[in-house]
Amino acid sequence: MRIDVSGVSQLWDEHQIRSLAAKLGYDFCGTIVYDPRTERPPLARVKAQVTRLRAEAVITPGASHFGGGVVPRDLVQQVDVITVSPEATYARWSTGLVDTHGTGCGTAQPD
Repeated sequence: MRIDVSGVSQLWDEHQIRSLAAKLGYDFCGTIVYDPRTERPPLARVKAQVTRLRAEAVITPGASHFGGGVVPRDLVQQVDVITVSPEATYARWSTGLVDTHGTGCGTAQPD
């Protein structure tokens, strides 16, 4: 979760993530909060945590929390990515196409 995107809604976004995780039957491990003033690229941090925790999914408030507002294909190849709003799942076993317009139809994104 990027604090520059969530802003004053950060606590609400965290609640929504926890609620969706419970609804989908995931054991919630915690929230990764990215502050753009830090030096480490946020995607590298997420991928490192996914590997360390052997996570099955990453839940984010929305695609806007990723660079360019697009769910990264290389992350989807590693783990399912689930967005709260709109509620969507980008599954590892999918075609590799990422829905960039919220239409249910994806376009391939470069790594």
